[in-house]
Amino acid sequence: QLRLVESGGGLVQPGGSLRLSCAASGFTLDYYAIGWFRQAPGKEREGVSCISSSGGTTNYADSVKGRFTISRDNAKNTVYLQMNSLTPEDTGVYYCATTTNRLVYGGSWNDPGNAGNWGQGTQVTVSS
Repeated sequence: QLRLVESGGGLVQPGGSLRLSCAASGFTLDYYAIGWFRQAPGKEREGVSCISSSGGTTNYADSVKGRFTISRDNAKNTVYLQMNSLTPEDTGVYYCATTTNRLVYGGSWNDPGNAGNWGQGTQVTVSS
């Protein structure tokens, strides 16, 4: 069955960096676009970034543009999210999920309701 596992979260000071990984098992990741989402307590889940199946197209939420970079290594069945210049507002549980190239190219990729299979999430806490 399709499974995604996030890792790399933790506690980091403001201005610090963290790299998250999303590893797929039970399927070939090459066929799927992937999105990163996050959710803080008491807040709705929101889209952070996404990447097309080939890695050629990416999108970012305005709040993370210039600070976060999404990438993928299909040979390793893994998608990454490099997060730099972190702020307390970046705190939350980060999830990866399958999505579609259509949504990445020109749809509502950032709507969690449009995503497919989800990972379990990894906690990111930005605090001094």
